[in-house]
Amino acid sequence: MPTHVVAVCGSLRERSYTRLSLQRALEAVEETGGTAELVDLREYDLPTLNADERTAGDAEPLRRTLREADAVLLGTPVYHGSYSGVLKNALDYCRFDEFEGKTVGLLAVAGGAFPVTALDQLRSVCRAFNAWVLPHQVAVPRASGAFEDGELVDERLDSRVATLGRRVVEYATIEPDPPTFESDQNVGAGERSAE
Repeated sequence: MPTHVVAVCGSLRERSYTRLSLQRALEAVEETGGTAELVDLREYDLPTLNADERTAGDAEPLRRTLREADAVLLGTPVYHGSYSGVLKNALDYCRFDEFEGKTVGLLAVAGGAFPVTALDQLRSVCRAFNAWVLPHQVAVPRASGAFEDGELVDERLDSRVATLGRRVVEYATIEPDPPTFESDQNVGAGERSAE
C-alpha cells in the first residue's frame, strides 16, 4: 500500500507561496510512489479553540484526515518570526492520535530572509506530539522573488522542496523513538486536559 502523505497549509491567502511550495513537495511525494493530499485550512471551519469545545466546526474531519495519514507535511508562512495563527489553531485541535510516532516534514515561507525560527517552533510542537520530525527541513526566504508563474525558479530551492517530499515518504515507516520528555508533559494532547 502506498505511503499517504497529508500536507497542511497554514496560509489562508489566495495566492499563497506556502501552498505552492507544499504542492511542489506533494508532487515529489507522488514521484516517490506515495499518495498526496493537501489540507487547505481555508476549506475548514475551525473557530478559535475553546478547550471545552474540542469538537467544534470541522475539528473531527481535520483530525480524521491527519490520523489516516502515514506522514504529514506542515507548511507555514512566517508572521512576526513565528508560524501562523491559523496553523497553531489547527494543531491545537489535535491530540496524540494524529501525530504520535508519525513522520513529519516542515516547511516555512517568509517574505524576508530568515524563516528558521518558525521551523524551530514547529519542531518543538511536533516533539510535544511525540512525532518524528525529519532532519531535512525547508526554508523559503524572500518568497515573492522565489516563484514565477506558480513555479519555484531557484533550482537549489526547488531541489530542497522536492527532497522534503521524497524524504517524508522514505522515512514514513521509520521505527518511532521512545516518547520525548516534551510529550510526557503534554497533558493537553491526551484525553483529559489539565485546563
